[in-house]
Amino acid sequence: MATRKRSGSGSKRHLKEKVVQIYESFFRGEDLTTDNATFWDEFFLLKPKIPQLEAEIHKLSLEQLMNMKDSMNLLVSQCIEMLGQEHHIRLVYALQTLSALLITMYQRAAQDSNINIKTILIGTDDADSKMQKLFEHCSVILSGDVPDSLKSTVLKLLLVIATGIDNIDENSLVEYFMQNSLFEPLIQLLCTSTERQHHGYDVVMLLMFLVNYKKQESANPYVVKLSILDDELALNGYGQVITAALNDYVMSTFGGMQGGGGGGGWLSSLTSMVGGIFLTSDETQPVVRGQRNSGGEEGMLLALYEAAHLNRNFMTTLAHSSSAAASSAPPSPPATLPPHQSPPNLSQIQALDNEQPTNLLVTFFQYCSIVMADTRSESSINKCSLCFIILTCIVEEQFANSIMHDQNLTFKVQLYRLPMRHRKIVLEEPPSQPLASTLIDLLVEFIMCHLLKKFPGELYQLCVGVLLRLLSYQKRCRVRLARDWRPLWAALIALLKFLVANESTLLRRHNIFIMAQQVVNIFNLFITFGDTFLPTPASYDQLYYELIRMHQVFDNLFYMALRYSTSDGEFKQEALRLANCLVNVRAIIQHFSPKIEAWLASQNLSTPSEDQDFNPNGRE
Repeated sequence: MATRKRSGSGSKRHLKEKVVQIYESFFRGEDLTTDNATFWDEFFLLKPKIPQLEAEIHKLSLEQLMNMKDSMNLLVSQCIEMLGQEHHIRLVYALQTLSALLITMYQRAAQDSNINIKTILIGTDDADSKMQKLFEHCSVILSGDVPDSLKSTVLKLLLVIATGIDNIDENSLVEYFMQNSLFEPLIQLLCTSTERQHHGYDVVMLLMFLVNYKKQESANPYVVKLSILDDELALNGYGQVITAALNDYVMSTFGGMQGGGGGGGWLSSLTSMVGGIFLTSDETQPVVRGQRNSGGEEGMLLALYEAAHLNRNFMTTLAHSSSAAASSAPPSPPATLPPHQSPPNLSQIQALDNEQPTNLLVTFFQYCSIVMADTRSESSINKCSLCFIILTCIVEEQFANSIMHDQNLTFKVQLYRLPMRHRKIVLEEPPSQPLASTLIDLLVEFIMCHLLKKFPGELYQLCVGVLLRLLSYQKRCRVRLARDWRPLWAALIALLKFLVANESTLLRRHNIFIMAQQVVNIFNLFITFGDTFLPTPASYDQLYYELIRMHQVFDNLFYMALRYSTSDGEFKQEALRLANCLVNVRAIIQHFSPKIEAWLASQNLSTPSEDQDFNPNGRE
């Protein structure tokens, strides 16, 4: 059968979809509703073509954008009106169109500071009523019996509004979140396991952003409501979302140690859906000196800080035990996992057995052990600093301390240990112990692994502060941890030795006298009150043995403090306080050193060993 060719052309014409033609006509300024009263109802039945819509907006100059202001206001108003309909297709397409408009305008505003997003999109006359109606519709959808995909689309829109500008305090649209609170419908999504599985991550991220909006300048309703929240289901749901996110990071890191890396994780794919606002890496590099590509868990870390800092009731969720494989924990959303990605081979990781009971503290300690291994970049230092601040909030809370020191509540926690030249890392099953012992192990690991030329002094001050608060609780409550304290003492002495050896270099950037005073005060706590929290009298003997064995470190520290305290430099007062703090340690050394030397002479020995029958209490 013969076919006729189109005259004047050897190829087919490219046909544009109807919705694309509408976009082009709309941004040319044509009035599309003149001859069609039902235009908007028909328009929102057409599937949006987001790339084409964004391209049309990017074509416009600033002058053309301002001229299109009324038309853009109309389009946004119609999107908001459609959110009140029961027709789910129109609802979803209106949400997608509005999200695309916001994302594109935020991108234009980032390139040109003269662009006023609020004026162009919602106008000035009835902006408040429009946004009030938008948030009312969002609240109804989030609280209603509607498909999860629709709630998810609403949350994505809200995240786009909240995260459009790098500095959230400069985002004028976020003010409408404050005027029209969505706290209650958002919190309700965390109370049931099915909704938490679908929406938990987005809800917690959104709350985290909103809590940080002008929190120091004005009364933020989200700060107030989060601080007084006492709904146990909601708080447990909030904690489980954070646990799942941090656990994903921990599992992928330990899996990378076994198999050399894998995919970027579901958090990366999940956050990438928010209009490209959250930037994550596509690949996870092998763990080298603790360095790992950043992921969405950073937002969860900040969310954990806000809850731990603001809400005392949240501390009860720290002990909410569950199996890592329990269905109540929010799993990785299956729809967001890339098809090529497979989870890490956890069968090879004995210490991360899914059948082991876990809680938020366990996961957070594991996460900290990974994060604290890398202090080379500013971003990693900031993340490490936030971890220490959260730990400070935890050890200052009486209930959290009672959980960590409960002898009947023990966990096997596998901490990440940094590969170093002087030790080989063998992944073995960790001991079952109270979480306070695990926290001390974590702090010891940090102290020993960062005695470097680029010394992170601020992090060490935070670390020593956490340790001092933990020991103060043990002394105050007479809690005796059945553990070997010698690794901690050795780490603290190594820190003092490093400070003295590098005094001239470190003093250019840090006041090492304050840090040294904190460390010496920890030893003073053991010396003066050790009988209230050390497990056995033998522990006291071990403490005195370490002080006498390493007396040279304390002598050098004292001479350094004496040198600066007798001069008129800027560190005179701090050095004087340090010298005074060393009175107890020096008294012990000066009292026992002659006795030890006499005893060694009588035994014809050069040095004593810890196992020999000597102790500083006179039993020889």
